Amino acid sequence: MKLIAIGDNVVDYYKDRGEIFPGGNALNVAVLGKRYQADVSSYIGIIGNDQAADHVRQTLLLEKIDISRLRQAIGPNGEAIVSLNADGDRVFVGSNKGGVQAYMGLRLTDDDKAYIARHELLHTSIYSNLEHELPELHKAIRISFDFSTRWTPAYLERVCPYVDYGFFSGSDLTEDECHQLIQQVHRLGTKVVGVTRGAQGAIFSEADKLYRQEIVPTEVVDTLGAGDSFIAMFLMKYHPDGDMQAALGQASVAAAQTCGHYGAFGYGVPKVG
Repeated sequence: MKLIAIGDNVVDYYKDRGEIFPGGNALNVAVLGKRYQADVSSYIGIIGNDQAADHVRQTLLLEKIDISRLRQAIGPNGEAIVSLNADGDRVFVGSNKGGVQAYMGLRLTDDDKAYIARHELLHTSIYSNLEHELPELHKAIRISFDFSTRWTPAYLERVCPYVDYGFFSGSDLTEDECHQLIQQVHRLGTKVVGVTRGAQGAIFSEADKLYRQEIVPTEVVDTLGAGDSFIAMFLMKYHPDGDMQAALGQASVAAAQTCGHYGAFGYGVPKVG
C-alpha cells in the first residue's frame, strides 16, 4: 500500500532524561506505517532549522520515508515537553506551540496534489491545519484523520464529510458518550470510526456494526505513541482487505509493543542547549 501522511511533527523532549525523540501524529503514522509494511510511505510537513529539525529529517531518511516534499523554514521545530507518571503514562507539560508550523501553514500546489493522488491513503490530524484542503483532496484519495480529544460539534461538521477513517481519543468518555460520538460521525459521512480508550481498549464501528478490542497486557515503559501505533497498524491491515477484527487485534499488539520503549519509535538523542 502507498501511504502518505501530511502535517504535524515535533520532537518530544523528555526533560528528566535530557533527550529528544521524533514524534507528532502525522510523522509517527508515516514512520510506523512503513515499519508495518507499507510499500511506500511519504511525509509532507514543515520543519525548522535547529537541532530538533535536523534530528527529525535524519530520522525520516533512516526510516526510508519519502521526504521529497518536506518544507524547511528558519525557526524552531515543534517541541513538546513530556513527563511520565508512575504508570508510564505520558503527560505533556509544555510546548513551544508548534514552532514554525504555528505561523507557516502548509500550502499545497497543484504539483503537490498530483503527487498526493499517486498514493492510496492519506493520513492527517487535527494538529495539521489541513482542513481547508480536505474537500479537494478527498476527490482524489481516501483520507484518515485523527481528531484526538480536541474536536467540537462544529469541527466535526466541517471535517467528517471528507474523512473515510476517523480516530478519536476517548479515555475520558463514558461508553454511552463513545456510542453517541460514533453515531454522530457516521451521520456526517465518515465510514469507519474508532475510539481508543487507553486501558479500556477500543470501540470501532463500520456500517453501524460495533467492534470491541481489549488491550494486550504488557510491561509499560512509556505510553507515548501507542495510539499512533494502533492507527498505523489498523490502516495497514484494514485498508487492503477490510477485515476489521483481524486489523484491530494486530493494532492492539502494535500499541502494546510501543509501550515497551521510550518515544513513539525510538531515536532518542541528548538535547543540545
